[in-house]
Amino acid sequence: MRNICSGLSSMVETMTISAMGALGDGLADHRGETIYVPGALPGETVRATIGDGRANDVEIVTPSSERVSPPCPHFSECGGCAVQHWADAPYRAWKRQLVVDALRRQGIEACVAELVPGVPATRRRATFSVLRRPDGVRLGFQQAGSHAIVESVECRVVDPILVKARGALKALAKAVLPIMKVAAKPASMTVTVTRTGLDVALAGDFALTEPARQAAIGIALRANLARLTVRDEVLAETRKPTVSFGGIAVALPSGGFIQATAKAESAMRDLVAGHMQGAKSVADLFSGCGTFALPLARFARVHAVEGDRASLAALDAGWRAATGEKLRRVTTERRDLFMRPVTSKELDAFDGLVFDPPRAGAEAQAHQIAASRVGKIAAVSCNPVTLARDLAILTAAGYRIVSVTPIDQFLWSPHVEVVALLER
Repeated sequence: MRNICSGLSSMVETMTISAMGALGDGLADHRGETIYVPGALPGETVRATIGDGRANDVEIVTPSSERVSPPCPHFSECGGCAVQHWADAPYRAWKRQLVVDALRRQGIEACVAELVPGVPATRRRATFSVLRRPDGVRLGFQQAGSHAIVESVECRVVDPILVKARGALKALAKAVLPIMKVAAKPASMTVTVTRTGLDVALAGDFALTEPARQAAIGIALRANLARLTVRDEVLAETRKPTVSFGGIAVALPSGGFIQATAKAESAMRDLVAGHMQGAKSVADLFSGCGTFALPLARFARVHAVEGDRASLAALDAGWRAATGEKLRRVTTERRDLFMRPVTSKELDAFDGLVFDPPRAGAEAQAHQIAASRVGKIAAVSCNPVTLARDLAILTAAGYRIVSVTPIDQFLWSPHVEVVALLER
């Protein structure tokens, strides 16, 4: 028997787990109510107290044959991973099924490929929670539903370079952050592994004093960070943090977005580029720093549209600096695609289109795409639910789904990346 979670209630109930929920909790049907059971797997019998539709004090009575030992000693405490205790095959099937179910809820029956698997210790970008207390600095990931921080000393997900940098990161936090109350909201520290070193950005509700500024600069230099940014102020930049998009170098702007793992990015790029072959002019909407736009420029003219000025500047500079590459012309346009989507008439100038929006999806933009004559579309998303909604808009207008590929970019979490390819 194994105690997985604790809480308060008055009666102990016995339940059988029938399925895995979308967020990684086991689901049990108890007296006509769906109960969310953290840490439980399909087929298991558990005993637990129940409150507000959720199980507490969970005790596994009959464990599943699919239960495995979690590779991380912090699992069940840290809020970063949900299903390290599940065998690989059913875990992969569950992640793929999340995509299938999201599409079906929109009335879409499509052939969904097998999940492109994630790889441990390859996540190059992570946002840590950090809190300075009188007894020291806490740096790691937050417990689910709590401000408590679990120290990520042996994280099995992130690049080992991020784990090795913990000492320097905690020193930075100690130098910059004030001593905070137990209930205070932690500051956030986003750290990215780039080709030229670590890019560190610290953000939160605190004031940066001049002594703290000077101390942080000294730590950044001693730790040989590529760049340190605190509350949007670049304190130190010894060299441009540089990433590669399909072999094309781009200097990442402070706070600039890149995909969490290089392997997942490569899988997405291969799918998108393969589908766009033969296109002469491609629109890349929500283009970021050029993840897709720059590699596509090897065979097509590209118009990149993005709301962030710094990301567009980095994309343009990367295109201009790629002197060893025979790239087609890349133009950029700063535009809030939620407030002012590219119109169908504007889109008619392109025979290919890529869009990779935030988790909210691109509903307004999808309606304009649906009314256009663009022949090939690649839709990239980190949210199967909003992707399915947007695909329903496109298929209702006559687009056909060629393929849907789920990609496990966020290993052992309920998050899944998806690339859907469509054509008129």
